[in-house]
Amino acid sequence: MSSLKDLVNDRPVHERRVEIRTYAVEDEQLVVEGWLRDERLIDGFHWDGRARPPGAVHWMCVRLLVQGWPLTIKDAEAEMPTAPHELCPTVMEKVKNVIGVPIVSGFSEEVRRRLGGIEGCAHMAHLIVSMGPAALHGYWTHRSRKLRPLPRTLKEFPGLEYVINSCELWREEGPMVQAIRERIEKQAERSNG
Repeated sequence: MSSLKDLVNDRPVHERRVEIRTYAVEDEQLVVEGWLRDERLIDGFHWDGRARPPGAVHWMCVRLLVQGWPLTIKDAEAEMPTAPHELCPTVMEKVKNVIGVPIVSGFSEEVRRRLGGIEGCAHMAHLIVSMGPAALHGYWTHRSRKLRPLPRTLKEFPGLEYVINSCELWREEGPMVQAIRERIEKQAERSNG
């Protein structure tokens, strides 16, 4: 039996790129900037028969200002350098609907509720959903600039509630949580010994 990789013999017809960067700003705030670009890579036709050359279909940016713990969206803005329809940019201000959303379990569903379907733009919602975990990684990377004391308990471990049960390795009794638990216990033994 062949693998799916073996079936790919032609050049791609479409490409989606999502790029997300996190920037530290003042007062423990971060700006998370996400870009989504959908590109047609071949000639085609519009629904009405007009020729459609290769090129960008969607090219949009969302910037989120996040702060606090749990990390929460404090401000949001969007831009659309390229959109498939001239009316698409009219939904850019709907990005403000995600202000106040904490980046915790249920984040994706809340973003889709506030911004997906007829409430806004499916592509913008998809981008913001992707930006949530990236914002957390940016937050942890920013915090890692300074050596901080090891938490005394699992409950004091910043962000642990977000990653627990997010994958097999981070399941509640999985190897990652167990390693943290063991490290905290060893520290406690040294402190008490």
